[in-house]
Amino acid sequence: MSGMVTQEVEIQVANPLDVIEQILGQNDWVCERASDSEMVAEAPGKWCDYAMFFSWTPQAGAMHFHCAFDMKVPKERRGALHELLSMANERLWIGHFGLESEDGVPVFRHAVLLRGASGASAESLEDLMDIALTECERFYPAFQFVLWGGKAPREALDAAMLDCVGEA
Repeated sequence: MSGMVTQEVEIQVANPLDVIEQILGQNDWVCERASDSEMVAEAPGKWCDYAMFFSWTPQAGAMHFHCAFDMKVPKERRGALHELLSMANERLWIGHFGLESEDGVPVFRHAVLLRGASGASAESLEDLMDIALTECERFYPAFQFVLWGGKAPREALDAAMLDCVGEA
């Protein structure tokens, strides 16, 4: 059996938070850079404002990103929401939905691996944020139907995913 051989090579990858900070500034979105490895921002949406968190780990060459909904899930509705999150995740190509266990906030998560690259392009980071906000907006009504409308997860997802055809 042959094993994978890895060489210890010191390659400096550009910090993607520098690029993200510029993108956020161009969109006039509020952001705060806590350190070279962490940043938070707020992005406006149609349904609510979303809190975005970026964490850069140069040793792993990875950036973790999550976009949090402005809602808290009551403990008695978390089982139903977990079921909905599972069904929603089946419809995603990139990233996944989760629920922060401590405070019960739904989030969209994604990680970007940059080891071996000189850095992340502005376009790919813009796409990352755009995909997250698009998916959060797309599934927000289903979350509301489950949490406050008392609908079953499948019923909520089906109702939220209706595609309107034609004009009124």
